[in-house]
Amino acid sequence: MSDLLRRIRLPLLFAGLLLVTTSLMVGDRAVQQAGGSDHGMFAGALLGFAGWVQGVVSAPADAAGAAFDRYIGLVDVAEENRALRARIAELEEDNLQFREALVASGHLQRIAEMRAGFEVPLLPSQVVGHDLSSWFRSVLIDRGQSDSVRSGMPVVTDAGVVGVVTATSSGASRVMMLLDRRSAADAIVQRSRARGIVHGQGTDALEFVFMVRGDDVMPGDVIITSGVGGVYPKGLRVGEVVSVQTDRDRLLHTARVRPVVDFGRLEQVFVLLERGPTMELLYDGDAPPTTASSEDGP
Repeated sequence: MSDLLRRIRLPLLFAGLLLVTTSLMVGDRAVQQAGGSDHGMFAGALLGFAGWVQGVVSAPADAAGAAFDRYIGLVDVAEENRALRARIAELEEDNLQFREALVASGHLQRIAEMRAGFEVPLLPSQVVGHDLSSWFRSVLIDRGQSDSVRSGMPVVTDAGVVGVVTATSSGASRVMMLLDRRSAADAIVQRSRARGIVHGQGTDALEFVFMVRGDDVMPGDVIITSGVGGVYPKGLRVGEVVSVQTDRDRLLHTARVRPVVDFGRLEQVFVLLERGPTMELLYDGDAPPTTASSEDGP
């Protein structure tokens, strides 16, 4: 008996729904012919049941439609987010370029003021490499012999002394920075005119060695090149005295100097296209090639 019910339950359900639908249609027709608008108790119950069945049947479709609408909305939101992120990236790039332009404008103004104070031609160059050695402190620039750069030429920035060219090729040069242990420059204290030698220490600081003859050197003093020694022109800024080490029993005293040039952020430098007399003697064989002509005798 149970097997029979399982086999005919779907046909019975369909027949029941069909009977209910037919009854509702007949009842609704009778009410309309009678000119009324209210159904009887049985017809009203059947109408409520039919509405419930229709709601149950249509619920999955309604849920699927709502989910589809939300999916479409999320797709639109995702596309809008991508467009907004792209626009934000463009604005950030524009902002970065504007900031770089502001920095460059101030930098170029200082460079123009610096170049106005030099009679020697200045060749702008870009730093393209750094020496990673802990002992030697040098950089590589993108100017060389084809740009009239020769070993022994000083290199500066708008802030002060960078170093001196020590080797050249056709399109590049190596610059030994003032921080290098092999570097030395004759210098004076701008305030008191005390004279001494600035030495590189291989670190981010310099050492100023001066003779004790009543010379006045104090923290905060500015050290500039003296022009003596034939390497750097006179008056270039070197650094600022941080501390002074004194010893009454010694003839030479030393001062720790902080460079005015930020060597860790070198980008653009300038080569002074003229060598001092000392550099001319030292690099005598590094002169630019010349063409000599002669007339043959009869």
